[in-house]
Amino acid sequence: MKRIIETTRLIICEANIKDSQFFKKLLNSPNWIEFIGDRGIKTDKQAVNYINSSLINSYKEHGYGLYKMCLKESSIPIGICGFVKRDYLDSPDIGFAILPEYEGKGYTTEACKATLAYGKSALKLESILGITTQKNSKSQHLLNKIGLQEVGKIKPKGSKEELLLFSN
Repeated sequence: MKRIIETTRLIICEANIKDSQFFKKLLNSPNWIEFIGDRGIKTDKQAVNYINSSLINSYKEHGYGLYKMCLKESSIPIGICGFVKRDYLDSPDIGFAILPEYEGKGYTTEACKATLAYGKSALKLESILGITTQKNSKSQHLLNKIGLQEVGKIKPKGSKEELLLFSN
């Protein structure tokens, strides 16, 4: 487990294939399905493939990715936070998700603020973006709370939905 960031209550670290149960649960949580989309991850094997192809591959290819967010005192994984390099964006965007039972406790805000600072200082990212659906008011609020402002809309190629675009 490679630690990336430590905050008051959280440890943010790279994911690995041993996290398959957690990712299977997270990717099938109601908010993930509604706002991010069903990734079809129903088995541990599919979760391992997702971790390898989406997360570990990004660490190797870009030097960053989505990281696992764990409670500091117990090491229990509760969500993800990190950066995603998308073909249709000029800069990486900050991504985040949390299990329903940990929502509303400030963990995602804490993780995003620390991740944003890490992106600027350690990764030397000058521009950091954020995207979300127009109906995801919680994500919009969080992006504003961490200092990103809405700068327009973007419709990814092949997508039916136009997304709100935020930037630092």
